[in-house]
Amino acid sequence: MPLKLDALDRRILRALQRDGRLQNVELAREVGLSPSPCLRRVRLLEEAGVIERYVAVVDGAKVGAGLTVFVRVWFKTQDAAVTAQFAQAVRALPEVMECYLTTGDCDAILRVVTTDLNSYWRFQADHLTRIDSVQSVKTDVPMETVKRSYELPVLQA
Repeated sequence: MPLKLDALDRRILRALQRDGRLQNVELAREVGLSPSPCLRRVRLLEEAGVIERYVAVVDGAKVGAGLTVFVRVWFKTQDAAVTAQFAQAVRALPEVMECYLTTGDCDAILRVVTTDLNSYWRFQADHLTRIDSVQSVKTDVPMETVKRSYELPVLQA
């Protein structure tokens, strides 16, 4: 169940999503609070788990992970043990940035990052298709990134 957030909480979340390195004084000024109440609200949002953690967004191309592919995965069967085994296996693969179990045509969708198509092919052959529960995979290679955001929409209640 979503936490009840007021307008100030929402402004704080929007500001921190844009820049997680904002100093409390800057954040307080931006959202219209004095520093002490602003810091108290941020701490409450952290303690409630609304703010999970702070991260740096890294340019993948500059660190050798410039290729992103989307992989649709079909399982051999769809029981709980197979799903759990697959989930455990993909959690151990650092190339898998996101994994979603899905309804519809495939059983899971992955976002995988790697250096280039050749390294992805090796990753698929050496790791992904060797997971016992995987029957088949299909890979989609995006041609252009139109939008990529890390900010969740913090809408009015």
